[in-house]
Amino acid sequence: MKPIRLLPPLLALLVAATVSAADGSGRPDSFRQGLRPVEPPVPAPDFTLKDMDGRAYRFSGRNGHVRIVNFWATWCPPCRREMPSMQRAWKQLAPEGVDLLAVNVGEDEDTVFEFMGQYPMDFPVLLDTEGKVVETWPVQALPTTFVVDPEGCIRYRAIGGRDWDDPGILEKVLALKTAPPVACRQVAGPESD
Repeated sequence: MKPIRLLPPLLALLVAATVSAADGSGRPDSFRQGLRPVEPPVPAPDFTLKDMDGRAYRFSGRNGHVRIVNFWATWCPPCRREMPSMQRAWKQLAPEGVDLLAVNVGEDEDTVFEFMGQYPMDFPVLLDTEGKVVETWPVQALPTTFVVDPEGCIRYRAIGGRDWDDPGILEKVLALKTAPPVACRQVAGPESD
């Protein structure tokens, strides 16, 4: 397996994410952040990955829907902390026709299955076991999550964990269902944040 080139920024994010918030909430500072707009929006790279049941999922097959794409790993503390809020968000977003995808990076099916026993998830969990898909998206660390509009443009990015059922986040995601289309621009590689 080819090594994934996320280690230096990933370590910095993990260290930062373990520090408690100064407001006494006990949450890492990154969990209080919202979504950062991607300006100008860029096209979301297409991919096909298998889910936990071995079914192929093609990303472009869901064009016309707002999609949340979360890149994560079981060994990542902020990833673990945000999964329950993703499940709660999914329960609110699924009836609205919004897709939520958790793309596991670099781990095998057994590892992910064991994790799901501790953190139940009803939304699709896709396996990027060789790390090929994560290299085509502008991921700088884990977790990184993107919100993609119905036309396939990345409109928001969140680096680090979030409370995905936060009303402000849900409002921004749902607003994309009726937002006017925007033009995506092509980029040569990952954007800097």
